Amino acid sequence: MRITQFLASKLKNFSNLPKEYIERSKKQVFWQTPNEKNYLQRTVERKRFRYTTNRSWTGQFRQQNMPGTVRRKVLVEPIEEWSFFRGDRIEVLVGKDKGKQGLVTQVIPERNWVIVEGLNWHYRKVGAEKEFPGIIIKSEAPLHVTKDIRLVDPSDLQGTDFEWRFTEEGEKVRVSMRSGRIIPIPETNNQTYDYKTPNAYIEREKDTPAAVVGEITFQPKLSTFEMDIMEEMGIKEERTPAKSYWY
Repeated sequence: MRITQFLASKLKNFSNLPKEYIERSKKQVFWQTPNEKNYLQRTVERKRFRYTTNRSWTGQFRQQNMPGTVRRKVLVEPIEEWSFFRGDRIEVLVGKDKGKQGLVTQVIPERNWVIVEGLNWHYRKVGAEKEFPGIIIKSEAPLHVTKDIRLVDPSDLQGTDFEWRFTEEGEKVRVSMRSGRIIPIPETNNQTYDYKTPNAYIEREKDTPAAVVGEITFQPKLSTFEMDIMEEMGIKEERTPAKSYWY
């Protein structure tokens, strides 16, 4: 279980993409000191971003957060532990679709939002120009996880409150407060751009085989890097180091 938690920590939640890739894709550096020894490392970069339904690794997100753009600050209530995932069946509590159930297709934790398939939608016009009136498309608006939705109990398909608990094996699960039934995290949440499930992935020519990745090639030693180079090249140190006193 610890290995699973470690691997999960290397992935950005709700996107199954490496954290380093997402941070690098949205990074905006205005000024950075040269990479020299006589400089203290200082970086001036953008800290605040406006998060919308466009994910932070897309071109639409970069357009909405171009350098020099200032947007109204949005206050978001922090959630200690996120509990909604792609593929969850939820019940809508507000709006014209109140009481209806649907599947979560997109999760936006930066704004405490989820988008539900076929619910809370509206029409909007896109592509309008001077000589073209544009087209009308159906767009699903986000729902707030703290007040607009709740999970559905798989035992009776009714909305319910839940809490996180630990099983006897030490696995952390969601449990319905009404029936005590475990609400499993859907397999859809583990899907990536490359495969539906890890077992269904087909290795390609440029992929590193799993056996090579798992091979242990590092041999721990007490020697330094310079000593390893000397050993590899057959260099023997015959000089006597000068005495030094530390007191």
